Amino acid sequence: KKAKTIVAGLVGRFDKFPVHRLCYDHSATTAEEVRQCIEDQNKLEESLVDEFGMTPFHILFSTAEPSRELLKVLLEKCPYYVLGWKDVNDKLAMTYLVSNWTPGNKTLLQMALESWMFSRLERWGAASWLESMQNKVQDILGEDDKEQRSTLFCEACSEFAQYETVEATSMLEMALRKGKLESGGQQPPGANREEYRIGCGSDVVIPNVLQFLDDIVGPDPID
Repeated sequence: KKAKTIVAGLVGRFDKFPVHRLCYDHSATTAEEVRQCIEDQNKLEESLVDEFGMTPFHILFSTAEPSRELLKVLLEKCPYYVLGWKDVNDKLAMTYLVSNWTPGNKTLLQMALESWMFSRLERWGAASWLESMQNKVQDILGEDDKEQRSTLFCEACSEFAQYETVEATSMLEMALRKGKLESGGQQPPGANREEYRIGCGSDVVIPNVLQFLDDIVGPDPID
């Protein structure tokens, strides 16, 4: 049954995924063709994951000598979180670059990580987090041993997932507090943050939401 599913997926695999097809044929594809193809998609997110759970990033990164110019377009046009999606083999797209180490792939990995991690940490204003992740990425890029490089990549993704959870928790708490105030609620005089968290209901809501964040982010993004 599994074999039939694989064969069915391979036959006409890219018929419904034109962006994937262009990335697969990257040596004969221009950056402008990819840009136009993405802009032509009516439902972009639905067109970004094929039967194997692979995104255009997965396809591009698993080819020989993937194109830097095409990656620039994907990073520009695709939502940042697509880089965090896994395929049916439970792999992030960047895992293929980490495993197939070449000078060119090293550059592509740096570009992808900067877009996925650094730009968001900068928006959050998390200077210490940004510095920590920059150091980890430099360790990955400077590691020639495949096994150790994979371990470092795993650790970096795990740490970043923790930062995402903390940031999401903070945003959710602020939203709950704002909603409480806008609905006429008042922060009791002299109340500290913990007391007001209870008053606005975040002590109940946040723990229940976090369990779903753990399911999405996972304890270890690439295992």
